[in-house]
Amino acid sequence: MIQVTFNDGTGGVANFMDKIFQDKREIVQSLKDVALFKSFTVKAHTITWPNGLDFAPEFIKSLISTSASS
Repeated sequence: MIQVTFNDGTGGVANFMDKIFQDKREIVQSLKDVALFKSFTVKAHTITWPNGLDFAPEFIKSLISTSASS
């Protein structure tokens, strides 16, 4: 999970767990390595990993938990 904030004010915790464990592409599967997952940077307005993987900001926004705590 990564805490994100977008320039439109939307923010929260993006949970990549389902994507990493359901996507069968090797480049995505490599993020099971916690050290690699944690080594992300922000480039060109999105999260990027050293292996070349990035996701569109719209996709990352869709991963933010919408459940509110009450």
